[in-house]
Amino acid sequence: MYLKIFEDIISILQNDYAGCLDKRGWDNPDFYRDKIRGSGNMNDEKFEGIVQDYLLDFKDLHMAFKYTAQSTEMEDEVRFAVRRYDDLLYVVSSAKEDRVKKGYAITALDGSTVPELVNIHKRRLMETEAERENWSAILPQYKNAEVISESGKSFTFELKKSPKESFQPEYSIKEISEDTLFLTLTDFMNHNAISKLIDENRSLLTSRKNLIIDVRVNRGGSDLAYFDLLPFLFEGEGKEIDLNGFDEGSMLTNCTSRNVELRTHLLKSAFSSIEDEVTRNQINAFIKQLEENKDKGFVELDFGEMDGSFSIKTKSGPEQVILLTDVYCGSSGDSFVELCKNSSKVTVIGRPTLGLNDYSNLAIMSWENKFKLSYPTSKLSTVDKGKGMRGVGIQPDIYIPWTPEHIDVDLDVRKALELI
Repeated sequence: MYLKIFEDIISILQNDYAGCLDKRGWDNPDFYRDKIRGSGNMNDEKFEGIVQDYLLDFKDLHMAFKYTAQSTEMEDEVRFAVRRYDDLLYVVSSAKEDRVKKGYAITALDGSTVPELVNIHKRRLMETEAERENWSAILPQYKNAEVISESGKSFTFELKKSPKESFQPEYSIKEISEDTLFLTLTDFMNHNAISKLIDENRSLLTSRKNLIIDVRVNRGGSDLAYFDLLPFLFEGEGKEIDLNGFDEGSMLTNCTSRNVELRTHLLKSAFSSIEDEVTRNQINAFIKQLEENKDKGFVELDFGEMDGSFSIKTKSGPEQVILLTDVYCGSSGDSFVELCKNSSKVTVIGRPTLGLNDYSNLAIMSWENKFKLSYPTSKLSTVDKGKGMRGVGIQPDIYIPWTPEHIDVDLDVRKALELI
């Protein structure tokens, strides 16, 4: 069973994946085939780990393989989060771990120093800048951490793991002063909830001078989910803006039979939960284009008949918009930041976004209700021109490097308030 599923995965990544031509020869499937064949006690968890290791060959953070049938009691996450600065891992959140506090620093894991760990895990970390590294999948691999408290006391403690908690999205608008609103969007998954938030706060958006939008943590979702917000973020009122006009290149979709089938299934599933008629029309147009180009390989889909729906009419909104960004903002979050940078009244501050969209528009393949592979089916033509965003992200207008001072003071918000 495991070998059969792995052969399917190899086929997908070498034929259906949006980077299949660009990354031909990057992977070494024989090495992983041998690991599967040679394991006398293979189980679902071990197989998941082998496939996840194989996917690292493609250096694409927009791709994932998960064992979806595992018990919710599986212990696969430590009880705190860290961020690297120089040669230390600083604890940035510890709500579930009372033995360490925010601001404590890890100097070593199981005797390996942080610089040694960076070298050991460079395939998984993938980044060249410390502030962009994600250590969440690395910490659970170790048993003990050597820590320095804020007072300078050193101690060692055992790393305890707990079940991963489900992500709780936040879509909120609050007034932080008479003239300034603070909008938080942690993802673009729930189109209806975001549209409702914008609609219910329309009077605030049209009457306040300043708007700060926090997408420093944004897990992406659908670009269509933020369309109702865009009219307030560009200058003027009643002005027609063609969103397609901001694109530097084109998007090429790999219209293999498998991709069309999987993407169509996903789009139809989303369709049933979306109330907005314009968005429903856009989804129908996308499905139609996919079906018309089935088996044609990489194609630039033609949305000529739907051009009007990819433009916005500006509305009276804040005079100044500050966008807070960080590496934890990706996928549709990348798209949102990139699009907003075309507005003269938007200033982006913080750190570059994750930069996932060289390859996007995910398809999901499942096996036996146990395993799930998510992989991109579209690529940006800018990749072929050496202008990809992997490891770079969307750059802020004002860069604020992450330092341990951020743990106690929100330097990004402080800078935003200075600007307004």
